[in-house]
Amino acid sequence: MSEDPIISVNGVIVDPGDGPSPQIATVRELLRQRARALGLLAADADPEATDAAFETLLDREVTYPAPGEAECRRYYQANPAEFRSGDLVFVRHILFQIAPGSPVDLIRGQAEQTLAQVVGAPDEFEACALTLSNCPSGRQGGNLGQIGRGDTVPEFEEVLFADASLGILPRLVKTRFGFHIVAVDRRSDGVKLPFEVVQEQIAERLIESVQRTALQQYVKLLAGQAEIRGIALDAAPTPLVQ
Repeated sequence: MSEDPIISVNGVIVDPGDGPSPQIATVRELLRQRARALGLLAADADPEATDAAFETLLDREVTYPAPGEAECRRYYQANPAEFRSGDLVFVRHILFQIAPGSPVDLIRGQAEQTLAQVVGAPDEFEACALTLSNCPSGRQGGNLGQIGRGDTVPEFEEVLFADASLGILPRLVKTRFGFHIVAVDRRSDGVKLPFEVVQEQIAERLIESVQRTALQQYVKLLAGQAEIRGIALDAAPTPLVQ
């Protein structure tokens, strides 16, 4: 059994446990060395002081333009479905839950097999939900009732409101909870919100996107100037934008 490679940044050994992943632990060491070089971080700093120094460092060295009204309007006009109030979908689902240590490929295979079954025989959806779903809604045939925007996790909501589809969706929906087979039984359209109501929301969304790109470019720049061994940092997130 091969051992994991030793990770180092400019000769400093990286503890993979310093982050949720070895990549992020490596990015943290890059930022730590940069912050010390600029006098922002003491060698004996505790984790709280280290995180504060990271924020100061990124505020100083990472710049990005704030979106103007014209840019926000373009986003508003290009994504009308995102800015509606009162949209409702009436949904059933079958959840194949993924817990830590679960055999993901096996669970996905079972979910795909069940999806093929209920697409071919929609009347069997309720029975499959009752016997297979890991959600309490399985006892009601998978019925989740009506769901509005903001009522569920973003990755589930995004699929529900992506278009006007009805019936059993042809692909599994993957969320942090597992794999879902989803049936949309009915939709109730709301009203489009005025631009003035959502302008601030749009600006925050655009800032987040630009900020993420700028931070990734900054990490790439630091990595290009450092000697890194034992890991690749392609598109690695920074500790502040996980």
